[in-house]
Amino acid sequence: MVDWGLVSLFALDLAAFFAAYLTLTASLNLEFGYTGIPNFGKVLAFSSGAFVAGFLPGRIFAQGFGLTQGIENYANNQILANCVKEFVFRKPQVLQGMNFVEDNVVIITCLNRLLRSDPFLSISSLLLTVVVAGAVGAVLGYLSSYPAIRLREDYLAMTLLAMGELAFIVGYNYPDIVGGTLGVSLPDPYLWLGGGRRFLLATVALSVMAVLAFLYMQKVSASPLGRVMRAVRDSELAAETLGKDVVKVRQEILIVASALAAAGGALWAFYSGGVIATNYDRVTWTFWPWVMLIVGGAANNRGVLAGTAIFVTSRKLIDFYKFALEPYLPFSVVWVDRLALGIVLIAMLVVRPEGILPEKSKMTISREKILAIKARVTGKS
Repeated sequence: MVDWGLVSLFALDLAAFFAAYLTLTASLNLEFGYTGIPNFGKVLAFSSGAFVAGFLPGRIFAQGFGLTQGIENYANNQILANCVKEFVFRKPQVLQGMNFVEDNVVIITCLNRLLRSDPFLSISSLLLTVVVAGAVGAVLGYLSSYPAIRLREDYLAMTLLAMGELAFIVGYNYPDIVGGTLGVSLPDPYLWLGGGRRFLLATVALSVMAVLAFLYMQKVSASPLGRVMRAVRDSELAAETLGKDVVKVRQEILIVASALAAAGGALWAFYSGGVIATNYDRVTWTFWPWVMLIVGGAANNRGVLAGTAIFVTSRKLIDFYKFALEPYLPFSVVWVDRLALGIVLIAMLVVRPEGILPEKSKMTISREKILAIKARVTGKS
């Protein structure tokens, strides 16, 4: 008998993963597929967005409502005062003020009770955090472009790969940002809808971001800028000969793509409910998006969609059923997904290196406009 409740949870989780990866893969397609930037440091932008979500809203609320300053600063707020008093028997010093990292459980528990009754405050904090995360991602894209953008492709790839480790190293070794090795929980901006439906709303938010990123990729790739990007990718010398500033184009694409990835990272952190640096590794948030792009087809927007859908669905199904294979495998089942997907990647590179849906040439303007221009020119001549 089919457990429809389990099926719906699986589908919701699948949709959230798909939306998060589509945002990331769309940004990578702008960088590598269309502009030829081999960004092996995608985790930098994505994790920076998650770290903003782990750092910013909780501290703003904790400071603004006086949780870090002692109970006399929030005694009039019955929700917070009653909540904090529930933890006094375990940690009496919380009444004198709390540290966001050390007393994260107390602070987030009490803030969530407050946010549950205030949809406006919840939505405002979510939007503000996503905007700030996008801005931080753009700044990191700008900074990472300076030492790397003038390098040849192989050195550029290695430099961006090294930069991708920066956020992990800082987040892991500097606890004041997101709790170091222990991580932090986040104020939940979705609780006002009801605990049972918060994952639905969080998935919708991720999906909206993914749709916006995909539509932006569609719009840019079909614009004159998209043609310039492809010219830079195919021949920098030819693009420079035609008067295009290659360095500026690549720098702008890195900034925009990093902003999109960071905004997606912030929404993913809110979906997860917490941030810990070890969850933002280069395999999960750099190499897997590359696999999706290669499988689907770089510089083909439908290919990005197909590659992301195939990869995410395959991985979730493997994770769901892999323990049934445990008696038949000579190695631990925890490696099944990486082994299987690695084999698929190698096979794709050998059999169809251009991906399932290869790149197709695009017209900057519609065929109708081209024919109209041709008719005018022919008529004048």
